[in-house]
Amino acid sequence: MSKTTTTGASPDAAPDDQDIGAAGSQLSTAPAEEAPNLPSLGVIGWARWFWRQLTSMRVALLLLLLLALGAIPGSLIPQTGVDATKVADFEKSHPTLAPIYDKLGLFHVYSSVWFSAIYILLFVSLIGCIVPRTWQFVGQLRSRPPRAPKRLTRLPAYTTWRTGAEPEQVHEAALALLKKRRFRAHLSGDAVAAEKGYLREVGNLAFHIALIVMLVAFAWGQLFKSEGNKLVVEGDGFSNTLSQYDDFKSGNLFHADDLVPFSFTLNKFTGTYETSGPNKGTPRLYQASVTYSEGAYGKDRKTLVKVNHPLEIGDAKVYLTAHGYAPMVTVRDGKGNVVYRDAAPMLPLDSNVTSTGVVKVFDGYKNAKGVSEQLGIQTFLLPTYVKGNEVASQFPALLNPVLNLTPYHGDLGVNSGIPQSVYQLDKRHMKGFKDSKGAQLRANLRPGETMKLPNGAGSVTYDGTKEWANFQVVQEPGGGWALAGALTAIFGLAASLFIQRRRVWVRAVKGADGVTVVEMAGLGRSESAKVPEELGDLAGVLYEQAPGAPDTAADPADPSHSADPHVVPAEGAEKK
Repeated sequence: MSKTTTTGASPDAAPDDQDIGAAGSQLSTAPAEEAPNLPSLGVIGWARWFWRQLTSMRVALLLLLLLALGAIPGSLIPQTGVDATKVADFEKSHPTLAPIYDKLGLFHVYSSVWFSAIYILLFVSLIGCIVPRTWQFVGQLRSRPPRAPKRLTRLPAYTTWRTGAEPEQVHEAALALLKKRRFRAHLSGDAVAAEKGYLREVGNLAFHIALIVMLVAFAWGQLFKSEGNKLVVEGDGFSNTLSQYDDFKSGNLFHADDLVPFSFTLNKFTGTYETSGPNKGTPRLYQASVTYSEGAYGKDRKTLVKVNHPLEIGDAKVYLTAHGYAPMVTVRDGKGNVVYRDAAPMLPLDSNVTSTGVVKVFDGYKNAKGVSEQLGIQTFLLPTYVKGNEVASQFPALLNPVLNLTPYHGDLGVNSGIPQSVYQLDKRHMKGFKDSKGAQLRANLRPGETMKLPNGAGSVTYDGTKEWANFQVVQEPGGGWALAGALTAIFGLAASLFIQRRRVWVRAVKGADGVTVVEMAGLGRSESAKVPEELGDLAGVLYEQAPGAPDTAADPADPSHSADPHVVPAEGAEKK
């Protein structure tokens, strides 16, 4: 058999055949848009025109772009829902810009009116775009491929040959071949009509439906989300109630009853670090061993919470976000009575976990004269102390811990009604203890050592060091739906880009000399070299089942008298 070839029609050859035009237009499932008749538009007409514009693909893409641009200020400008302290600092540092940003809603972008308007319009646009396309596509699935145009030579890909087989045999072979290649095929008149590539539109619809699912999931998650932080010292526990959190933020529709009931106890925190090389001090392992239970009467279970490996309980995820040290301190008054014994968590100041904190004794302390006072002890912990360096630790692990203490006595100001940080000491109404030389009393203690307060005012003992871990409890419903939507959108977009919708027609009729003439033509939704290639492959297979007839004495220039499939240029195209 000779080589099967196909050709593409010239762009200048505009098809005037109504059947061909209909065949090409039916490959698209997009709703047809009609130009509005502006002079005759009434209220209903304008409403329809506005709806057509809103549900068009170009407007949906524009709204999607505006949504992406609108999210940029939310990542660059401090947000009140994320960190109100940074917003306050920004307002102090930028007295001119801050009022403008506030009026524009840039401090709460995702709950602002303009961002919500874009979000809702995009949601409506996608729904209005998808619904008619879906119904139209369903109608196409229920219908059969259209019949063959009268003049197949005008299609972009075309081939023909003569065969001794009967037209019915050619049609039967073509039906079997096309169905085997997963075409939807049927016999219509004197030709077989087949169509393939419906997954292109399925992918297109799946992509847009996935966008709607993602929008709904994100909105649902923002409205019902909750996020809180809790610092837990080794041996202490946590119950998932509002009163237990150190700080807590939630969505507008969140209710305290939505919290997942669970509790856990921090058994031990383990941190290991690089001991040598350029990465000395870099963390190698952070993990928290916890015992948790679900509900009020859940069974205790043990697990490890690691960085990026949260504990998942229902819709809640417990992340390990930070760690530090909590020196155990015992304070006695002038009579030797224990007035304070607890682990005081400290905040890390650098990568070597040099930490600072405050020990506050509110009640029960009496000095040597029996007068009730309050104590405030400024503390610095150096996990690895090196003699001669009283400022910073040399390594993050507890290799040679030293606790630096600076005690004060007086009024801590806790009864003023003004909130205080547990890590800072208000010294306005406090006095420092003096040593024998009249200087501020300070001492460096190792575990087990005690500092005596002057004049029999008591003592402070450094008992040892515990570690603490900070946990972030996040409850954001809709995360699974958002992930499923994102994956569906990726696969749907890939299908709409790489799958081509195309049609193939095979016509077999008796010629004037009684020999069957076979014509094959293909049409794709967009220009692609795959349509001629696929048509050539199909023609080659079909030619084996309906081989060419021997040449007759007819005019050899007539292509219909050739035994092999060959190129037939479309009318108006340059003959090759």
